[in-house]
This record gives sequence, C-alpha cells and structure tokens, in this order.
Amino acid sequence: MKPNISNTLHTPLLKSNQKTSYLIFVTFGSIVFLMSMLALIIINQTQDLAREVAQGVSPKSNSYDWTDAMFSWQRTAFHFQPQKNWMNGPLFHMGWYHLFYQYNPDSAIWGNITWGHAVSKDMIHWFYLPIAMEPDKWFDINGVWTGSATLLPSGEIIMLYTGDTNNYVQVQNLAYPANLSDPLLLDWVKYAYNPVIEPPPGIGLKNFRDPTTAWIGPDKKWRVLIGSKKGKTGLSFVYKTTNFTYFELNDNYLHAVPGTGMWECVDFYPISINGANGLDTSVNGPEVKHVLKASLNDKKVDCYAIGTYLIENDTWVPDNPNEDVGIGLLLDYGRYYASKTFYDQVKKRRILYGWINETDTASDDLKKGWASLQTIPRTVLFDKKTRSSLVLWPIEEIESLRISSDEYEGVLITPGSVVPLNITQATQLDIFAEFEIESLTSEANISNDNIDCGKGAFERSAFGPFGIIAIADDTLSEQTPVYFSLSNTSIDCSTTFFCVDETRSSKASEVKKPVYGSKVPVFSDEKLSMRVLVDHSIIESFAQGGRRVISSRVYPTEAIYGAARLFLFNNATNINIKVSIKIWHLNSAFIAPFPFDQNQ
Repeated sequence: MKPNISNTLHTPLLKSNQKTSYLIFVTFGSIVFLMSMLALIIINQTQDLAREVAQGVSPKSNSYDWTDAMFSWQRTAFHFQPQKNWMNGPLFHMGWYHLFYQYNPDSAIWGNITWGHAVSKDMIHWFYLPIAMEPDKWFDINGVWTGSATLLPSGEIIMLYTGDTNNYVQVQNLAYPANLSDPLLLDWVKYAYNPVIEPPPGIGLKNFRDPTTAWIGPDKKWRVLIGSKKGKTGLSFVYKTTNFTYFELNDNYLHAVPGTGMWECVDFYPISINGANGLDTSVNGPEVKHVLKASLNDKKVDCYAIGTYLIENDTWVPDNPNEDVGIGLLLDYGRYYASKTFYDQVKKRRILYGWINETDTASDDLKKGWASLQTIPRTVLFDKKTRSSLVLWPIEEIESLRISSDEYEGVLITPGSVVPLNITQATQLDIFAEFEIESLTSEANISNDNIDCGKGAFERSAFGPFGIIAIADDTLSEQTPVYFSLSNTSIDCSTTFFCVDETRSSKASEVKKPVYGSKVPVFSDEKLSMRVLVDHSIIESFAQGGRRVISSRVYPTEAIYGAARLFLFNNATNINIKVSIKIWHLNSAFIAPFPFDQNQ
C-alpha cells in the first residue's frame, strides 16, 4: 500500500537562524497612471442565483458551524478588501493611488452596485474614502459597473463606465472629477448627456460592457474596446473618438474567437519584447507586441494571448492561433477574475490587479459581514525565454512588510516524507523555495508523460509531487500543498506541472476545494522554484519567476492562528528532493478610513 502524506511520520522540527529582514521604504513621486476598475458583471437580476453558484457562492443551507474566531481569522492582513460587505482598480492623481471598486454598501452578497473608493501611497497600505458614484441616474440606476480611466494630454481624467439602465440595458457612460485640484478626487460628475455609447444593432442588450483604457492612434483619434459576444463567439468592439462624447464604431472587431462566449473586462496593452520596462498604453512599434485579455463569463477565468496590433484597420492577430484568447493561456490558474492593468510612469512598469471572490456560501458571507478581495498587484513583463507568454510577479512594495526571516539550505526530503518547519507563525508569509532533484534509480530519465495535477498531492508518481504544505495543522488533517510534478528528471526535457491542492484545506464540507494547476515551462539553466504569499484565507503561488500563477482561497477550521504550520514534503517514489527555502514573516498592512480630521 502506498503511503499517504497525511499518514507519514514527521521528521524532527528543523530550526533555522532567524534573520531580521531589512525594511524597504518606498517613496512615490508625482506620477499619473491609469487603471481600469476590476469587477464581476451580472447579466441581469433574474440570473443572480445562477451566477452566484458559478462564482462559488453556493445557495446551500447546510453551512459549517463557523465560530466568530474562525471568521475573524479568514479576513486577510495585507490584501485590500472593504471594511464590510461585498466588493468586486486604480488611477494615480496628485500623490495618491486611487482604487475604485464595485461595492455593495448594504450587504455581503451581490447587489446595489456602487463605486467604492480608496487611496494609497504604495498600493499596500490603504485609506477608505466615501463612495465615489452611486446608481442614481436612469442610465445606471441598476448598477454602476466596470469602467476605465484615461488621462488626456490636458491633464483631464476621463472615466468611461458601464451602466445598467432602468430597462436593464448595458450602456457606456462618461464621468469626470468635479475638482481636479482635489488630491482625493472625492466628487465625480456624470456627463449630462449619457450614455455616450449604446449597444450596436445585432448585439444583446445585456451583452455589451466594460470599456477599456483608451489609447491614441496616429490619426489623433482615441480607441476604446468594449466586450461582447455574438452567439457563442466572444469579441471586442473598437470605438473611436476625439472628444469622448461622440464615438464611431470601427468596421472590424479588434478580435473574435468562436466558442469562447461572452467577453467581459477586456484589457489591451503593449509589451516590450526586448526591454525590461512596461509601456504606456498608446505605444506601438517593431519591438512591441500587444496582449489581448478577456474575462470569460461562461468559465469565470481570465484568458490572454500575445500578438500583433494592426493599426491600419484596428485589428489584432495572435502569434499562435492555437493559443488564442480563451483557448490558450490564463493569467492565473486558480481563483481569479476581472483583472485589469495600468502603466506606472514613474517606475516604468505595467501593473496587474485581479479580483478574487469567496468559495464558501452566501450565508457564510452574510454571517462574517464581508466578501472578496484584491490580489497583491503584479508586474507584467514579456517572457524572453518562452517568447510566447507573460511573467507576473508581486510588486516590490510588498517587501516593505517583511519583519524577520527564517532560512534553510539544502534540506534533504526523502520519498514519502513530510518535514515541519519551526517558524513562529505561518499565516502571514512570503516564501521563496528552490528544489533540486536526486534520482534514486539507474533509469533516471524514464518518462512518465501522463502526469498532471491529478486528484491532488496524495497521488504518487515516480517524480512527484513535492513542494510545500501551507496553512496546515500539526496532524495535517487540514492542509494546502503547493507543488511540482515531473515526467522525468531531465528538467529541460520534462513535462512539469505546477499545482495547488485545496481538497483538504478545510473540514467544512460546503466549501469549494478544487485542485488547480498548469504545465509550466522550465529551462536547463533554471532550478525549480516557487514563491508563495500566504495571507490567512488567500494563497498566491508563483512558479519559475512568475511564468505560472495560482491564487487560492482556503477556509480551515483548525489550522488557524497559532495552530497553523508550514511543511516541506516529497511524495515522489523515485527521487530525493533537496530544498533551499527562505521564509519572510510579513506585517499587516494599514487599511483604515481616511483621517479627514488630519492634514492630507
């Protein structure tokens, strides 16, 4: 009988020399960057229940008997989320990053969608501000939905957003700050002659939403994309304008992919194929590719592809038709949706924000009084090794939360072993680990090409799984493994999977507990590596420098507070694993109401 990880005896606790991490203080100058809002858009109110189920907000009534202490532990310490209730992304103005997010001020479940508003100096510590916009006009009375900001050369800020009208028609509206000299942008004006764009003929009135950040072409006209579908074909419309009050529809779609369904929260931006920096949204040229991303309403995943933007007719062509939008790569292979990027002009980087909702029940969310959060912002770069994908990495500002560290070098993990790490706390961590493989057979390169993430970390094979176990209790009755599985020991020839197993993350039966994962390219000059951010009920995992990313939500009932542990494991049968790992303990971010009684 093959041994099971949870039944394997622990080796003695490993101790490390604790090292105090230096604090990194980040100062931002005066910059302006644009970022569209992140949101999940509801088709119409009659579909609320079906949509909640698809998102993992189950209508089941047989909820686990959660305690207040369990609910309190689930709230994250350094991820942005509202003070209470339901949320679903930023612009920079006069020294502040502004985050506008879809928010229900009345409940922890979807409804009464308004624009929540928060500001930050570093995208880590946040101040809550009063609501920016409410559904109070006929053109948005049923919801102020996703929008995007565009900075004009004059310094004006233009916000286009989707409104759900009194007749449940999705239209695009214009808003702008009432006072550009206000650093907090507290007041917003809705254009008196909204809507500025209505659904074109032949398009469903509930299938037309989420305008992008605009970019300007050589003809001095601004372009904006809007997501939609025809039948089962997902597509993005191109609209042109010179004044943002009158728009003309382009003769061609930017792009369309049959079988992908409704596209929402579309994003479109340039990336440098040889440079190390991000690019402004309007940049194009011979050293530039363009990323087209869509959130697929049917599957609730964020898909992207890299290709060429043809400015002469405002169309886009994927480099690899077999990895087109919706049938190829994902930005994140876990719980992740409605993402959007912006360009940071001072640090010359493109930043990605994403939204993660809950996977417990609606009744649980109502009891704890809040739901969903934003990921840690991620930098976006072209992968110069694969030359066909992106690499995503947490912004450097997260390192300012590092307090102290534990480090282990060359820890040998034999087949079937689980090694507990002796650290002071395991619920707020920044982990970096590298893995080396030592074959135990003369047939080291024998291939097992049928590997994948399978049913989780408990399925053994010759060359995996192995990795870390986060948010676990002493007996491993609750645990979330983050791991690799290989087809052979020649890394550059191996099929390598990167996975997260939530199947034993909680004893609560109603919580969704999938196994997430993807193939990840690994090159001969690379070690297998992962970075994992642990923040209570969210785990963000990055493989091979961000070539693959998996975000997870976990709801343990016992592996909480001081009972949470961190382990290394090797459930392969034919290899030893040598692990070098550094673990930073992270402080909590400061997230609180803005102190209006103090000087700004």
